[in-house]
Amino acid sequence: MSAPQPGPPGDLGRETPLVREWPPDREALPPLIPWSDWATAAPPWLLSAVVHMSVAILLGLIFIVPEGTEALLLRFDYTESLGEDLTGEDLELSLDVIDPQLDAALETEQLIELSELPSVAPAELYPEQPLEDLPSVVPVRLALTGREQGMQQKLLNAYGGTGATQQAVLEGLRWLARHQGRQGMWSLQGRYADGAISENEEAATGLALLAFQGAGYTPQSDPEEPFQGVVARAWTTLLKKQREDGSFFQAGRSHGQLYTQAICTIALCELYGMTRDSKYYEPARRAIDYCVRIQASEGGWRYFPGTGSDLSVTGWFVMALQSARMAGMDVPTTTFNHVRDFLDAVSREGGIFYAYQPNQGATASMTAEGLLCRQYLGWQQTDERLQKGGNFLIRNLPVWEDDARDVYYWYYATQVCHHLEGRHWQAWNDVMRVVLPTHQVQKGKERGSWDPTGDEWGRSGGRLYVTCLSLYMLEVYYRHLPLYQAQQFNGRQFPTP
Repeated sequence: MSAPQPGPPGDLGRETPLVREWPPDREALPPLIPWSDWATAAPPWLLSAVVHMSVAILLGLIFIVPEGTEALLLRFDYTESLGEDLTGEDLELSLDVIDPQLDAALETEQLIELSELPSVAPAELYPEQPLEDLPSVVPVRLALTGREQGMQQKLLNAYGGTGATQQAVLEGLRWLARHQGRQGMWSLQGRYADGAISENEEAATGLALLAFQGAGYTPQSDPEEPFQGVVARAWTTLLKKQREDGSFFQAGRSHGQLYTQAICTIALCELYGMTRDSKYYEPARRAIDYCVRIQASEGGWRYFPGTGSDLSVTGWFVMALQSARMAGMDVPTTTFNHVRDFLDAVSREGGIFYAYQPNQGATASMTAEGLLCRQYLGWQQTDERLQKGGNFLIRNLPVWEDDARDVYYWYYATQVCHHLEGRHWQAWNDVMRVVLPTHQVQKGKERGSWDPTGDEWGRSGGRLYVTCLSLYMLEVYYRHLPLYQAQQFNGRQFPTP
């Protein structure tokens, strides 16, 4: 996977409503004719037709034998809020489910109903602090409490989530659960349509785990919850894949090596931060130490350990290091300072825009990724460069076009705008929360996923990659507390085992 490029801005069109209007006056419907009147009021030819049709249907049931078994179809209806008409879709279930109990549990998972939500108020602002003066711990346990059931609904209400976004998350997690391998891993190529051009089970598993954890599921979740077993099986296997030096990637996978390392490290640090289970501390510690050791001299990371830097790979590592800090693990300040040097080298117009590498021009996706890194490295919410960069993002809102989509850009821009809050988040979210649920696959065996065809990196990452990034965006309301809100609690510390 190489550096993503920006897609054309396009014009924002009107979206098809997700639900129909309820009939305005149900009493206006004409009354039904009583059954007792049919025999006396119906003409003779109608009674004859009914008799002959009944005989024909009976003969058909006796003599026509189906050649095969039809696919099982279940009806699944949902609504944005109580009192609205339901718009159901037929759900085609594959019969090769690994765990029948899991499959039954998935069908009983209930959707939290939400009403239309108010505008997001701007966060309280705080003075900028130099990186060296930032607390060693940003309270990830506080930031991640949004993933708990009670807090999810509160944050959805506060930041503009809807019943449709929650329904899309649930369907996406179901799709992932159906495609988990027997050993607990996922595949980028998979037993599904439009897989990636190359395999990478460790990266695929890390991506899937981030989606489940974003919705609050860990191995320590209530065993009665439908996805607890899915996550537990995955972590049991993935932790066995980690080497003694802390790395996760397998040799020979060239450009995917360090993407794999960063993705798995983010997932592992989140897991430790969410559970505070000491058995995850040592694997997370080794993973982070490895990330620090292989930082390149330019200040970033690229395809191979200790060699070269590009902003695409570096952004994933910054998120891994930040997750470690928030979980209470020490990360050398010099590591972040070197990242800041690299960001300066790829910045354009004083830090408003960003390029893939120092000798290249700025792109939309790299600008979004660079701005997110700046937020993590201490830029103030009111920083003029950050505000102007945010203005650029909301001039390039998500548009679902057949051959000009870039979910990678959407993913980073969603996080930047969510942290900025206020008008940037309002503008971005008003579009994102409609575009993604509307274009999620609604029926058939790929129901719950997103089609990678036409996406900038859909062929490289495949259906699982595009689906996971889409889920991260729809979980953004509660996945992390907005960064500048979390800074209010920067004095809270968590012990290290």
